[in-house]
Amino acid sequence: MNNQLFDLSGRTALITGGGRGLGKAMARAFAQAGANIMISSRTEEELRAAAAEISEGLDVRVEWMAVDMVEREQADRLVSETLSRLGRVDILVNNAGSNIPQPIDEVSDEAWDRIVELNLSSCMRLTRGLVPQMKQRKWGRVIHISSVLGLGGKEARNAYCSTKAALVGLARASALDLGPHNITVNCIAPGPFLTELPGKILTDEQKKAFAEKAALGRWGRPEELAGPALMLASEAGSYVTGTTILVDGGVLARTL
Repeated sequence: MNNQLFDLSGRTALITGGGRGLGKAMARAFAQAGANIMISSRTEEELRAAAAEISEGLDVRVEWMAVDMVEREQADRLVSETLSRLGRVDILVNNAGSNIPQPIDEVSDEAWDRIVELNLSSCMRLTRGLVPQMKQRKWGRVIHISSVLGLGGKEARNAYCSTKAALVGLARASALDLGPHNITVNCIAPGPFLTELPGKILTDEQKKAFAEKAALGRWGRPEELAGPALMLASEAGSYVTGTTILVDGGVLARTL
């Protein structure tokens, strides 16, 4: 295999929600491939520890910034601060997101607006803010982290399913806007990865049921998302754009 296909030396990546779980796993993989990294989340202590873990044993820069992506001015500041500190962003991974389960007849305006802002609008804002400097260099990668629930559905996940499905549409349209500038835009749709978010909102019985839905019969490990993300972020994925890669252990393969 030509390892240069996955080489990110000289590149810079911004990963939101990078302080733990899938975001931290992707950030570590990109750093191992040679990229300088900016991670963000809401918690300084979490970010400080994650940055040390991501950079351990590597000769790359790992910066961090505490940001609440629901606050638009903070999302905009993340763009300007990352460019100021690292000089460029070649790879954007919109990974920050959350889930407030509510049946459709109990959806509150507050919960709906928060999830739409975090899971969808912030992704547009960061993409909009970072694309101009990608265009200047004629190279860029944008990766939205959608979900298997953006392709399927689940009871009481109305806001989550809606926003994750919307990211698929956003990627398709943006890929057409940005293709002439050698910038690819894609989604990754993870299935059941046992990170902190599902760990908090699911019962043990629900966790077991999710595992049983997968063809592999288990939850995914965060590092198992790193390979598909690295492919899309590197030259290995240079002709992949406007699409969604499903990384779900075979959940969606099952119809009954």
